[in-house]
Amino acid sequence: MDFLGCKPVHSPMVVSSKLLHDDSPLLSDATMFRRIIGKLFYLTITRPDITYAVQQLSQFVGAPTEVHLKAVHRVLRYIKKSPGQGILFSPNPIFQLKGFSDSDWATCPKTRKSVTGYCVFLGDSLVSWKSKKQQTVSRSSSEAEYRALATTSCEIQWLLFLLGDLGIVPSSSSVLFSDSQSALAIAKNPVFHERTKHIGIDCHFVRERIQNGTLKVLYVSSSNQLADFFTKPHAPAVFNMFKSKLGIHSMYDLACGGILKQHVN
Repeated sequence: MDFLGCKPVHSPMVVSSKLLHDDSPLLSDATMFRRIIGKLFYLTITRPDITYAVQQLSQFVGAPTEVHLKAVHRVLRYIKKSPGQGILFSPNPIFQLKGFSDSDWATCPKTRKSVTGYCVFLGDSLVSWKSKKQQTVSRSSSEAEYRALATTSCEIQWLLFLLGDLGIVPSSSSVLFSDSQSALAIAKNPVFHERTKHIGIDCHFVRERIQNGTLKVLYVSSSNQLADFFTKPHAPAVFNMFKSKLGIHSMYDLACGGILKQHVN
Protein backbone atom coordinates (compact mmCIF):
# COMPACT_ATOMS: atom_id res chain seq x y z
CA MET A 1 0.00 0.00 0.00
CA ASP A 2 1.50 3.33 -1.14
CA PHE A 3 0.01 6.62 0.04
CA LEU A 4 2.93 8.89 -0.83
CA GLY A 5 0.97 10.29 -3.78
CA CYS A 6 -2.43 10.52 -2.10
CA LYS A 7 -4.35 13.77 -1.63
CA PRO A 8 -4.09 15.07 1.98
CA VAL A 9 -7.19 15.90 4.04
CA HIS A 10 -7.67 18.34 6.93
CA SER A 11 -9.23 15.97 9.47
CA PRO A 12 -8.97 12.22 10.19
CA MET A 13 -12.75 11.58 10.07
CA VAL A 14 -15.79 12.93 8.27
CA VAL A 15 -18.14 14.71 10.69
CA SER A 16 -21.23 12.76 9.65
CA SER A 17 -19.51 9.36 9.57
CA LYS A 18 -21.08 6.52 11.59
CA LEU A 19 -19.15 3.28 11.30
CA LEU A 20 -21.18 0.07 11.52
CA HIS A 21 -20.27 -3.61 11.66
CA ASP A 22 -22.26 -4.56 8.55
CA ASP A 23 -22.19 -1.41 6.43
CA SER A 24 -20.41 -3.02 3.44
CA PRO A 25 -18.83 -6.31 2.27
CA LEU A 26 -16.14 -7.83 4.49
CA LEU A 27 -12.52 -7.60 3.43
CA SER A 28 -11.22 -10.80 1.90
CA ASP A 29 -7.95 -10.34 3.80
CA ALA A 30 -8.01 -8.25 6.99
CA THR A 31 -4.27 -8.54 7.68
CA MET A 32 -3.36 -5.15 6.24
CA PHE A 33 -6.20 -3.42 8.10
CA ARG A 34 -5.07 -4.90 11.43
CA ARG A 35 -1.44 -3.99 10.84
CA ILE A 36 -2.34 -0.37 10.12
CA ILE A 37 -4.53 -0.13 13.23
CA GLY A 38 -1.69 -1.50 15.36
CA LYS A 39 0.73 1.08 13.98
CA LEU A 40 -1.80 3.88 14.43
CA PHE A 41 -2.26 2.84 18.06
CA TYR A 42 1.48 3.29 18.54
CA LEU A 43 1.30 6.69 16.85
CA THR A 44 -1.39 7.94 19.25
CA ILE A 45 1.32 8.09 21.95
CA THR A 46 2.46 11.37 20.38
CA ARG A 47 -0.53 12.21 18.17
CA PRO A 48 -3.65 12.96 20.26
CA ASP A 49 -5.32 14.32 17.12
CA ILE A 50 -5.95 10.80 15.75
CA THR A 51 -6.97 9.22 19.08
CA TYR A 52 -10.73 9.30 18.51
CA ALA A 53 -10.48 8.02 14.94
CA VAL A 54 -8.23 5.12 15.96
CA GLN A 55 -10.53 4.28 18.90
CA GLN A 56 -13.49 4.05 16.54
CA LEU A 57 -11.70 1.98 13.90
CA SER A 58 -10.17 -0.43 16.40
CA GLN A 59 -13.64 -1.78 17.19
CA PHE A 60 -13.77 -3.47 13.81
CA VAL A 61 -10.47 -5.37 13.67
CA GLY A 62 -12.35 -8.65 14.08
CA ALA A 63 -14.37 -8.26 10.87
CA PRO A 64 -13.38 -5.11 8.95
CA THR A 65 -15.32 -4.05 5.87
CA GLU A 66 -14.50 -2.00 2.79
CA VAL A 67 -15.96 1.13 4.41
CA HIS A 68 -13.71 0.63 7.43
CA LEU A 69 -10.68 0.36 5.15
CA LYS A 70 -11.64 3.62 3.44
CA ALA A 71 -11.88 5.25 6.86
CA VAL A 72 -8.37 4.02 7.69
CA HIS A 73 -7.15 5.42 4.38
CA ARG A 74 -8.55 8.82 5.35
CA VAL A 75 -6.53 8.75 8.59
CA LEU A 76 -3.39 8.03 6.56
CA ARG A 77 -4.21 10.91 4.21
CA TYR A 78 -4.58 13.19 7.22
CA ILE A 79 -1.22 12.06 8.63
CA LYS A 80 0.40 12.78 5.27
CA LYS A 81 -0.77 16.39 5.50
CA SER A 82 1.07 16.91 8.80
CA PRO A 83 3.82 14.30 9.30
CA GLY A 84 5.66 16.49 11.81
CA GLN A 85 2.69 16.98 14.13
CA GLY A 86 3.40 16.63 17.83
CA ILE A 87 2.87 17.98 21.33
CA LEU A 88 4.63 21.16 22.39
CA PHE A 89 5.66 21.03 26.05
CA SER A 90 5.61 24.43 27.72
CA PRO A 91 8.45 25.58 30.04
CA ASN A 92 5.82 26.81 32.52
CA PRO A 93 7.17 25.98 36.03
CA ILE A 94 3.68 25.70 37.58
CA PHE A 95 3.04 22.08 38.60
CA GLN A 96 -0.75 21.80 38.73
CA LEU A 97 -2.88 19.13 37.10
CA LYS A 98 -5.87 20.35 35.11
CA GLY A 99 -8.27 17.86 33.60
CA PHE A 100 -11.15 18.11 31.14
CA SER A 101 -13.84 15.42 31.10
CA ASP A 102 -16.61 14.86 28.57
CA SER A 103 -18.79 12.15 27.06
CA ASP A 104 -20.92 11.59 23.97
CA TRP A 105 -24.09 9.91 25.22
CA ALA A 106 -25.33 6.70 23.52
CA THR A 107 -23.16 7.37 20.49
CA CYS A 108 -22.68 3.72 19.48
CA PRO A 109 -25.53 2.87 17.06
CA LYS A 110 -25.36 -0.85 17.88
CA THR A 111 -24.87 -1.00 21.67
CA ARG A 112 -25.97 2.57 22.59
CA LYS A 113 -22.92 2.86 24.83
CA SER A 114 -21.38 6.28 25.38
CA VAL A 115 -17.85 7.45 24.65
CA THR A 116 -15.64 8.90 27.37
CA GLY A 117 -13.07 11.50 26.45
CA TYR A 118 -10.59 13.25 28.69
CA CYS A 119 -7.33 15.16 28.65
CA VAL A 120 -5.05 16.20 31.51
CA PHE A 121 -2.52 19.03 31.54
CA LEU A 122 0.50 19.48 33.80
CA GLY A 123 0.74 23.25 33.86
CA ASP A 124 0.17 24.17 30.20
CA SER A 125 1.43 20.87 28.76
CA LEU A 126 -0.79 18.00 27.68
CA VAL A 127 0.41 14.84 29.44
CA SER A 128 -2.53 12.39 29.28
CA TRP A 129 -5.55 11.82 27.06
CA LYS A 130 -7.99 9.06 26.17
CA SER A 131 -11.00 8.22 24.03
CA LYS A 132 -12.81 5.05 25.06
CA LYS A 133 -16.24 3.48 24.85
CA GLN A 134 -17.83 3.08 28.26
CA GLN A 135 -18.27 -0.49 29.52
CA THR A 136 -21.96 -0.15 30.42
CA VAL A 137 -24.97 1.58 28.92
CA SER A 138 -25.83 4.88 30.62
CA ARG A 139 -29.51 5.64 31.05
CA SER A 140 -29.03 9.40 30.82
CA SER A 141 -26.50 11.93 29.62
CA SER A 142 -25.87 12.91 33.26
CA GLU A 143 -24.88 9.33 34.07
CA ALA A 144 -22.57 9.17 31.06
CA GLU A 145 -20.96 12.48 32.03
CA TYR A 146 -20.46 11.34 35.60
CA ARG A 147 -18.84 8.08 34.54
CA ALA A 148 -16.45 10.15 32.43
CA LEU A 149 -15.83 12.39 35.45
CA ALA A 150 -14.94 9.36 37.60
CA THR A 151 -12.61 7.95 34.93
CA THR A 152 -10.76 11.25 34.66
CA SER A 153 -10.53 11.49 38.45
CA CYS A 154 -8.80 8.09 38.51
CA GLU A 155 -6.31 9.28 35.91
CA ILE A 156 -5.55 12.45 37.86
CA GLN A 157 -5.06 10.43 41.04
CA TRP A 158 -2.62 8.10 39.24
CA LEU A 159 -0.67 11.11 37.90
CA LEU A 160 -0.47 12.53 41.42
CA PHE A 161 1.03 9.26 42.65
CA LEU A 162 3.52 9.35 39.76
CA LEU A 163 4.52 12.94 40.52
CA GLY A 164 4.95 11.98 44.17
CA ASP A 165 7.31 9.15 43.23
CA LEU A 166 9.35 11.68 41.24
CA GLY A 167 9.53 14.01 44.23
CA ILE A 168 7.30 16.67 42.63
CA VAL A 169 4.74 18.39 44.85
CA PRO A 170 1.83 20.05 42.97
CA SER A 171 1.59 23.78 43.55
CA SER A 172 -2.17 23.55 44.29
CA SER A 173 -5.12 21.19 44.19
CA SER A 174 -5.90 19.50 40.89
CA VAL A 175 -8.83 20.91 38.91
CA LEU A 176 -11.29 18.93 36.83
CA PHE A 177 -13.57 20.71 34.35
CA SER A 178 -16.91 19.42 33.08
CA ASP A 179 -19.62 21.02 30.95
CA SER A 180 -22.40 19.03 32.65
CA GLN A 181 -24.13 20.93 35.43
CA SER A 182 -26.02 17.80 36.50
CA ALA A 183 -22.82 15.74 36.82
CA LEU A 184 -21.22 18.48 38.91
CA ALA A 185 -24.31 18.61 41.13
CA ILE A 186 -24.06 14.86 41.75
CA ALA A 187 -20.38 15.20 42.60
CA LYS A 188 -20.95 17.97 45.14
CA ASN A 189 -24.13 16.56 46.75
CA PRO A 190 -23.26 14.55 49.89
CA VAL A 191 -26.64 12.78 49.88
CA PHE A 192 -27.22 9.73 47.68
CA HIS A 193 -30.58 9.40 45.98
CA GLU A 194 -32.31 6.55 44.18
CA ARG A 195 -31.25 7.94 40.82
CA THR A 196 -27.53 7.77 41.73
CA LYS A 197 -27.53 4.42 43.52
CA HIS A 198 -26.37 2.48 40.44
CA ILE A 199 -23.28 4.69 40.07
CA GLY A 200 -22.56 4.77 43.80
CA ILE A 201 -18.94 3.59 43.56
CA ASP A 202 -18.08 6.34 41.10
CA CYS A 203 -19.87 8.86 43.33
CA HIS A 204 -17.89 7.76 46.38
CA PHE A 205 -14.57 7.90 44.52
CA VAL A 206 -15.05 11.42 43.15
CA ARG A 207 -16.56 12.85 46.34
CA GLU A 208 -13.75 11.43 48.47
CA ARG A 209 -11.20 13.32 46.35
CA ILE A 210 -13.27 16.49 46.61
CA GLN A 211 -13.66 16.20 50.38
CA ASN A 212 -9.96 15.61 51.09
CA GLY A 213 -8.97 18.57 48.93
CA THR A 214 -7.17 16.55 46.26
CA LEU A 215 -9.57 17.60 43.53
CA LYS A 216 -11.78 20.54 42.62
CA VAL A 217 -14.55 20.12 40.06
CA LEU A 218 -15.55 23.21 38.12
CA TYR A 219 -17.91 24.06 35.28
CA VAL A 220 -16.63 24.94 31.82
CA SER A 221 -18.75 25.97 28.84
CA SER A 222 -19.19 23.48 26.01
CA SER A 223 -17.30 25.79 23.63
CA ASN A 224 -14.24 25.57 25.90
CA GLN A 225 -14.56 21.87 26.73
CA LEU A 226 -11.29 20.50 25.33
CA ALA A 227 -12.25 16.88 26.05
CA ASP A 228 -14.95 17.15 23.38
CA PHE A 229 -12.07 16.67 20.93
CA PHE A 230 -11.90 13.00 22.05
CA THR A 231 -15.62 12.15 21.90
CA LYS A 232 -16.70 12.84 18.32
CA PRO A 233 -15.44 13.90 14.86
CA HIS A 234 -15.32 17.63 14.08
CA ALA A 235 -15.30 19.87 11.04
CA PRO A 236 -11.78 21.00 9.98
CA ALA A 237 -12.13 24.53 11.43
CA VAL A 238 -13.24 23.28 14.87
CA PHE A 239 -10.75 20.42 14.71
CA ASN A 240 -7.82 22.79 14.15
CA MET A 241 -9.04 25.07 16.93
CA PHE A 242 -9.01 22.18 19.40
CA LYS A 243 -5.54 21.10 18.22
CA SER A 244 -4.15 24.55 18.88
CA LYS A 245 -5.65 24.72 22.39
CA LEU A 246 -4.28 21.27 23.23
CA GLY A 247 -0.78 22.34 22.25
CA ILE A 248 -0.56 20.14 19.13
CA HIS A 249 1.63 21.81 16.52
CA SER A 250 3.71 20.99 13.49
CA MET A 251 7.35 20.69 14.42
CA TYR A 252 8.32 22.01 10.98
CA ASP A 253 6.23 25.17 11.43
CA LEU A 254 7.73 25.76 14.88
CA ALA A 255 11.24 25.30 13.53
CA CYS A 256 10.61 27.72 10.68
CA GLY A 257 9.08 30.19 13.11
CA GLY A 258 12.18 30.03 15.30
CA ILE A 259 14.45 30.56 12.31
CA LEU A 260 12.40 33.53 11.13
CA LYS A 261 12.43 35.04 14.64
CA GLN A 262 16.23 34.72 14.85
CA HIS A 263 16.53 36.26 11.40
CA VAL A 264 14.40 39.26 12.37
CA ASN A 265 16.39 39.81 15.58
